[in-house]
Amino acid sequence: MSDAETTPTSETPAPADQPAAEAAGTAAGGAGDSLAQRNDNRSHRPSSKAFVEFITSGWAPRADLGVEPARAVPFTAARRARLAAQFPGARLVIPAGSLKTRSNDTDYRFRPHSAFAHLTGLGTDQEPDAVLVLHPVAPGTGDPDADGTRGDHHAVLYVRPLAARDTEEFYADSRYGEFWVGARPTLEDVTTLTGIEARHVDELRDALAKDIGAGVTLLVVLGADEAVETLVEAIRAEAGADTVDAEAADVRAATGEAAAAPELSDAKLVEAASELRLVKDALEVEHMREAVARTIEGFEQVVRNLPRAVAHRRGERVIETTFDAHARLEGNAVGYETIAAAGEHATTLHWITNDGVVREGELVLVDAGVEVDALYTADVTRTLPVTGTFTDVQRRIYTAVLDAADAAFAVAVPGNRFRDVHAAAMEVIAARLEEWGLLPDGVTAEVALTPEGQQHRRWMVHGTSHHLGLDVHDCAQARREMYQDAVIEPGMVFTIEPGLYFKSDDLAVPEEYRGIGVRIEDDVLVTADGNENLSAALPRRPEDVEAWMAGLLG
Repeated sequence: MSDAETTPTSETPAPADQPAAEAAGTAAGGAGDSLAQRNDNRSHRPSSKAFVEFITSGWAPRADLGVEPARAVPFTAARRARLAAQFPGARLVIPAGSLKTRSNDTDYRFRPHSAFAHLTGLGTDQEPDAVLVLHPVAPGTGDPDADGTRGDHHAVLYVRPLAARDTEEFYADSRYGEFWVGARPTLEDVTTLTGIEARHVDELRDALAKDIGAGVTLLVVLGADEAVETLVEAIRAEAGADTVDAEAADVRAATGEAAAAPELSDAKLVEAASELRLVKDALEVEHMREAVARTIEGFEQVVRNLPRAVAHRRGERVIETTFDAHARLEGNAVGYETIAAAGEHATTLHWITNDGVVREGELVLVDAGVEVDALYTADVTRTLPVTGTFTDVQRRIYTAVLDAADAAFAVAVPGNRFRDVHAAAMEVIAARLEEWGLLPDGVTAEVALTPEGQQHRRWMVHGTSHHLGLDVHDCAQARREMYQDAVIEPGMVFTIEPGLYFKSDDLAVPEEYRGIGVRIEDDVLVTADGNENLSAALPRRPEDVEAWMAGLLG
């Protein structure tokens, strides 16, 4: 990593009789500096007038980047309209989030909050500190929807724009300066790219405070940016306004709209933004297809590198880094920490330490997904025989899990409920465990499946499905009636991922089962007449897995 100490300095050298440590402390401001200021101990940036004049002059005009409107523009306009329609008269604040410190003065790579990405179309590392605000306006005068219908909100994107080259930020700010992190887009660039009016983030406070307590309610998506939440709370306090604006409520009551009016709260905004993603639009489905395709390529790379994994003392890391490097090359990153669980580690559901050996004759469970530049992620699991061939016991367990997955696919269709997908998989798992004699004495599969039973869940404690999209566990803040209890609709994308996990010290199963963990996970798009397995190109049946691996291993 580049260090500011490599920059020429204008400080006077320390006297020969002054200790180096003392000299460094003096140069940095000495012991009187605050702890925050001492982060600059490593930096010796010139501050002379001559330096400032020279570094801020002599630059050619910036080239026109040729920014074009993103393909997402009409889709995000429709999404914003759907969200805003649920909160008439409210000002909706959706932050991208801020840079987060990884250690001392280094930051994690930025990823915007999913609600912000969904409503703006911005992905990759765009745009730290930005805030999308949907301002209430007179009905019928707001931003047009995709079909041209005008609503009652106007979107403004408050961003930190490109700084001029005669500013200190240009050369001195290691978080935002062009010299350090590259040029940011101008306000005009942001407006063109997103189709949303862009303004300087310095205007945010005044814009949020307008008419609060006088007919406008201020709501913010929680969990995205603590500083913005604090600002919203301060504005409410100054205006003497609760989350629900009393005057606005009185107006609705007087016009007979009170019964139909939504509850206006930050939590409701979070909930609504999450539920907005339950049914994907055409562009989102396209992004999901891309994420799955790149993920399948990553699995192919993993199989090709299994011999190298076997030979390495931390073979699981070989698998992890193989997939993660592919994800970074072909997408934005991985959508979540890759699980590369060999042998007994496969019985730990979220094994991400990935420091174990990979042994011939055992299975390796790989749960991984590529997040594309638009930030949509796949989530796919395959359990692979390390040497390319299943043993009889491994195949028996694997087939049971596959049968459970197929049963779940059969009911993952419009008209059924989301919870039916899990129930169908559990019927197969419980029946197979009964067949193998693993359920407690006197407990049948039918008994185990009752709410009072559930003994079969000892070997599969997780659920069978979750929604998928911008988050690997997408739409997590949706209401139960919109998620678990919801009727399945075309456009939903979710996983089907049953498993069986027999720990090495599990005395309730025969020894031959111990230390074996199997999970098969696919990404499913619900269609008008059924469903489509988006990850079907990655083999699932044991004989197909073996043939596929043989072709890749040569």
